[in-house]
Amino acid sequence: HLSEDGTMAVMLPTGALFRSATEGEIRKYLLEKQNIHAVISLPQGARNYMAIYTVLLIFKQKKSDKILFIDASRDGVKNATRLKQNFLTEEGFAKILHTYRNREEVDRYSRLVSLDEIRENDYNLNIPRYIDTFLEKKIDVEATISSLSAKQRVIEKSKKEMIELLNKFDTPEARQAIKAVSISE
Repeated sequence: HLSEDGTMAVMLPTGALFRSATEGEIRKYLLEKQNIHAVISLPQGARNYMAIYTVLLIFKQKKSDKILFIDASRDGVKNATRLKQNFLTEEGFAKILHTYRNREEVDRYSRLVSLDEIRENDYNLNIPRYIDTFLEKKIDVEATISSLSAKQRVIEKSKKEMIELLNKFDTPEARQAIKAVSISE
């Protein structure tokens, strides 16, 4: 139970955002009551030394017409001793808090989503459905071709050296290996 102006945060594994059956029914109920105020993803392993992704569901007694989604999953810093654990940085925490308090939409980080859109997605709250985090990687084609050409030259040189070494062995196996190397050219 929450007071009239109360707020509650519940930490769950990310699977609770999209699994069907009973969890799906619970999500539908909570969404239709308009008590879910925000969905915030955290970095992998940010809690309890577990290497799983977790989310915070923020509930308010006061109804909200839109739900704020925040993807803070990339705001962690690796723990040097536990590689699958991340720490949420102070900056990351401050960014979440600022975005949440101001209910801001930030490209590739947060978005306000209507209940109608969530209904269209069958009450699925999986954050990538609502926040596009894909970053297009630019490829330097000339550098890539140059690198491939250099690697090809190294391969050709290595093949020639191997054939020279195999020629020193006058055995059926060596002749077979020379044929195999020559065919792969």
